[in-house]
Amino acid sequence: MLINKQIVTRSVLTLLFSFVTLYAVQAQTEYRWMAVGSFHNFYSNIGSEIEVGFINTQQAGWQWPGIYQNQDAQAAKAMWLGATNVTDENGETYAYRVVHVGPRVTGIGEVTPLEMKTVSRFAPPSVFVDGVESFAKNPQNDEVDPTLPADRMIHTRMNTLLGIEIERNIMAFSQQYHDNYHIIEYVLTNTGNTDADDEIELPNQTVEGVVLYMQNRMAPVKTTRYEIGSNPTGWGINTMNDRRGDGLIPGETEDFRATYAWHGYYPSFAAQNYDNIGGPIFNPSSTSINSGYVTADDTTGRLGAYHFVGSVILHADTSPSDNTDDPGQPFTMDELDSDGPLTSNNDAFNLSKMEQEYVTLMTAGRTARHAYKVEPSGDPGFLDPSGDPSLGSGGGYSYAQGFGPYTLAPGESVRIVVAEAAAGLSRENANYIGRLFKESDGDDDLAITIGSETKNKNEWVFTGRDSLFQTFERAIANFNANYAIPTSPEPPSSFTVTSAGDGIDLDWEYTGDQSSLSGFEIYRAASRLDSTYRLVYVADPSERYVSDGDVSRNENPSDFFVDAPVRGRDYYYYIVAVGNTNNDNAGNTPTGTTLKSSRYYTQSYDPATLLRQAGEAMSEIRVVPNPYRPDIDNRLLLDQTGRDRLAFYEIPGMCTIQIYTEVGELIRTIEHTNGSGDETWDLRTEARQRVVSGVYIARFVNTDPNDEEYGQVAIRKIVIIL
Repeated sequence: MLINKQIVTRSVLTLLFSFVTLYAVQAQTEYRWMAVGSFHNFYSNIGSEIEVGFINTQQAGWQWPGIYQNQDAQAAKAMWLGATNVTDENGETYAYRVVHVGPRVTGIGEVTPLEMKTVSRFAPPSVFVDGVESFAKNPQNDEVDPTLPADRMIHTRMNTLLGIEIERNIMAFSQQYHDNYHIIEYVLTNTGNTDADDEIELPNQTVEGVVLYMQNRMAPVKTTRYEIGSNPTGWGINTMNDRRGDGLIPGETEDFRATYAWHGYYPSFAAQNYDNIGGPIFNPSSTSINSGYVTADDTTGRLGAYHFVGSVILHADTSPSDNTDDPGQPFTMDELDSDGPLTSNNDAFNLSKMEQEYVTLMTAGRTARHAYKVEPSGDPGFLDPSGDPSLGSGGGYSYAQGFGPYTLAPGESVRIVVAEAAAGLSRENANYIGRLFKESDGDDDLAITIGSETKNKNEWVFTGRDSLFQTFERAIANFNANYAIPTSPEPPSSFTVTSAGDGIDLDWEYTGDQSSLSGFEIYRAASRLDSTYRLVYVADPSERYVSDGDVSRNENPSDFFVDAPVRGRDYYYYIVAVGNTNNDNAGNTPTGTTLKSSRYYTQSYDPATLLRQAGEAMSEIRVVPNPYRPDIDNRLLLDQTGRDRLAFYEIPGMCTIQIYTEVGELIRTIEHTNGSGDETWDLRTEARQRVVSGVYIARFVNTDPNDEEYGQVAIRKIVIIL
C-alpha cells in the first residue's frame, strides 16, 4: 500500500506541477492580432508564435486573404538567440548558449516579456450590426499616434538569459498595394538584464557570436488539410521551400534575399486522384466538412491552396558600429526537417544540444535549397512535379534564416528588419481555373485562357509567385522610402448596419481629412460572410446614410448597382473611403490610381436581414418552414454556419414568443422588440440544447401598447423532424 500511496502522491504532484506550469505560461504569454489589411496574423509578447500556441490547432495564422475562412498557412514559427563563450550570473560557462521560443517550446524561463502594446495612426473604427458591435479580431488598441508611419504597430520588448534585450515591432499598412505584408523589426541590445526586474545581472559582459535565428514551418493552407491527403498537408509534409538572393543559382534576376513556400506536390494523393498543385477541391471529405474547413456543396473544383508565402530581408546591420545593410545577411539560409530532433525539447541548460543547435542549424550557412533537392531542374520540375517534398521525412521541411554572428559590447545594438507576406491568384481566378480543371477530369495540360493569356493550371498557379515577388519588392521600396508611402484616406470612424422593413439601413461617420476624399463605396455579400462582395452604392463625400432596399431604388434607381435585398437571406457589408487620384509612386505604389481605405476596418461580420413590416393581424402569423426538416432545400433559412433557423412571419412589432413542448413544458422565450414582422428561432432551448424531433407549441403574446390587438394571444403548432 505504501508503494501505491507513493505513486498516487507522485501523480498528484506531477498533475499539480503541470497545472502550475500551464498557468505560468498563460499568465506570461499574450497574443494580439494584426489585421488591418488583407494579410492577418497574430503575434506574441515573447518573440515568436509557437505550434499550437495562441489557437488550439496546428494551422493557425498567416491568413490571406483574411476575409475568407481557413486561409491559415502557418504551422509553427521559432525565434532563437544564440551566443558563444557565455558566462551567466552564477559564473557558469557555456561554449554555446541558445535561448528558444518555438517551434514547440514556450520560451518561458529563457525569455521574459516586458512590454506589449498596440499603436494606431488613427482610432480603430467601430462597426455595429443591429446594435451589437461586430468584429472578427479585436485590435486591442492602446494608443493613437498620428505621426506613426504605419497604420498600426504592435510593439513588444523582452529580456533573455543572455542579457540581450529584444525589441520587436510589427508594422502593417492598409492601402491596397501594401496590405498583404507585415514588416517586423528586431533590435538586439546588450543590456545585461536577464529577467523582469531592474537589476543588471551581467553589467560588464561583451556577448560574442550573437545569432538571431528564425524558423518558419509553413503549410498552405488549412482549407485543403483534409482534401489533399487526409491530414499531413496540414503540418506541411508537402510544402516546397525555395529562395532568392542566396547566390546559389546563377542567372536569377530578382534583387532581394528571401525564402518562400507553396503547397507542393503530394505523390501519394496525386497518384490516385489528380495533380494537387493549387489544391483543387473536387469532392469534400466528411472530415473537412465536420471540421468546418469546407462545406458539403463545395464541389466546383476551385483551387483551395493557391497561396505563396514567405519572408524577405529588408535590412540587417553590418555591425553595431555600422548600420548599413549587410548583403551577406542572413548568414544562414537553410531548410530543416520540421520534426527533427533539434526542433523540440529545447533547453537553455542543455549544453550538448545547444552546441548542436548553434553549429548545425543557426550557423549552417547557405545550404542547398530544399526545392532543388526535390526537383533538381527547378522551374520545369516545379510546374510538372514528380518529386516528394517530404524527402522521406514524416513532417516535411521548414525554412530558416540566421543573422550574425555579431559581437555586442555593453549598450550596443544591431537592427534586423524582415517582411512576412502572402500573395497569389485572385479568388475569382482560383475558382475559375479550378472549375475548368475539374470539368476536364484533371487534365494537367488543359489550356485555360484568362484575358489575353493562356496557361495550364500549374502555370496559372505559379503566377502567384510573381505576385509574391512583387509584394517583396513593394515592402523593400516601402522600407527604403522610410515608410513615407502614399496613404489612403482614413476609413469611416463608425459604420452602422441596421435590419429594417423597407431596407437595410447603412449609417456612417467620418472624422478624417475631407480634402483627400472623393467619396465612399459600399459593398455587399449575400448568405455568407466570405462569399462574393459586389458594389452596391457610391456615396458623395457629404453623404452619411443610405437605405439598401426597394424604396430607395424606386426613388433613385440609377444610384444602385445591384438588386435590393430579399427577405430571408443574410447580408454582410463593408464601406471604404475613396481618395483622389494618386500621383506618388513611393513604395512602388501605382500612380493614376485611387487609394481606398481597408475594408477590414469597416467590415460587418454579423448578418443583417431585410425585415417585414409588423403583421396587420395575429391571425396571419406563419411558421416557415413547417414541418421543419434539416434535409430539405432551406438555404434561405440557414445562417452562414449552416445551423438550424426557423422563422416566424407576420408577427406584431412587439411580442413575446414562448415555445412549449407538446406536454406543456416551456423551453424557450423570445422577446421580439424591433418593430418588424419577422423573428427567428434557432431550435435551441434556454439551456442552448438543440431540440429533438416532435411537436412544439408557439405562443405569441402581443405586447405593443399601440396595437389594436394588444394583449391578445395566438397559438401555432410546429412540427420538427430531425
